[in-house]
Amino acid sequence: MECRLPSSPSSWLKGLITQSLSLGKWCLRSLAIGVLVVGCGGGSEAPDTASGPEAGASGGASAPSDPGAASQGISAKTLAVVILSGNALSEAIGQAYAKAHGVPAENIVRIELPHDADLVSQADFERARAALDRQLPRSVQATVLAFSKPSRVVGNCAVSITSAMAMGYRASLCGGCSKTEASPYFDSASQRPNEDFGLRPSMMLWSQDLEGALALIERGRASRETATQGQGWLLRTPDAARSVRWPDMLAAQKAWSAWPGLTLNLLDLRATPDQAWIEAQQQVVFYFTGRVTVPKLDTNQFLPGAVADHLTSFAGLLPDANGQMPATAWLKAGATGSYGTVEEPCNYTEKFPSPQVLMKHYLRGETLIEAYWKSVKWPGQGLFLGDPLASPWLQAQRRGS
Repeated sequence: MECRLPSSPSSWLKGLITQSLSLGKWCLRSLAIGVLVVGCGGGSEAPDTASGPEAGASGGASAPSDPGAASQGISAKTLAVVILSGNALSEAIGQAYAKAHGVPAENIVRIELPHDADLVSQADFERARAALDRQLPRSVQATVLAFSKPSRVVGNCAVSITSAMAMGYRASLCGGCSKTEASPYFDSASQRPNEDFGLRPSMMLWSQDLEGALALIERGRASRETATQGQGWLLRTPDAARSVRWPDMLAAQKAWSAWPGLTLNLLDLRATPDQAWIEAQQQVVFYFTGRVTVPKLDTNQFLPGAVADHLTSFAGLLPDANGQMPATAWLKAGATGSYGTVEEPCNYTEKFPSPQVLMKHYLRGETLIEAYWKSVKWPGQGLFLGDPLASPWLQAQRRGS
């Protein structure tokens, strides 16, 4: 098969080919190959819901910032790209991300972490996070991790590396089948979470290789250029323990089904266990379900900026999700964002994204990292994956629609 670049490749792709980005020859060669490829293009359960007083929020904070203020939320100027020192792949991915989204050079930072295992000790992580804090400009409100290992921090229990980066490592954020610490950022109007709450939301730009990372970055970049018109799928499956978000899905459908350009499909598939998924669907922008594995992902066409996840115990326990389907499968299938937990959380709905809350913020033009983080009330065990600056409804909001 003949391989060609698009006739009008994105300007950032052209730039990656023609500019050195201060990378070594090996990285440049890999980067060029990646650009060409892009161009060719169950654990135990707890009760269904949790209630009662929330755990203490992190970082004593002032009142949330004024939604009408000049700040427009998290952007390239307030996002830091975190690269692993001495890791050529991380360097290439981080530089490509900064180039694609226009992240300032002063927001590109490097830390030292072991990068040959999926877990890192609490002690090693805390040293790296302290070094990161010393480097970050005061304006930075969020981080994107330009690496795929490590993905969880282990002390007495496991915290995802994205939540540990955002909130620090502490046992109140994890611990298996128990209530965990609440995020003050949940469903908030905050546009500057570090200033408001002492919390910098974080997202992992996960990929096994440079080619996959470039494709993910391109989806995130493309999502910001045109208003999205697409399909959302909200599924109740025969797996009752993993379908506890159904009431929230009903609320999401009621709240957002009339949104211009969005068609929400609410499917109760309890009676069809052999077909409790979607396949061969076009223009998918949301796909939320609950089951151990989700078949036929690669038959669906995901739009740039699409968000998709499945409620199960170990989707964030990389690389193999303890025999379940990892959240990374959604990214491989073409989604731009996904989520999964790194240790047994039990099926507390607060530990998983709320489709209703996510849509509320995403449809109003907020970025993926804002909408996803604001949708999880108890995020400590959850690994956030994708391009944080994806924003499919950004242009629509700029036009005032």
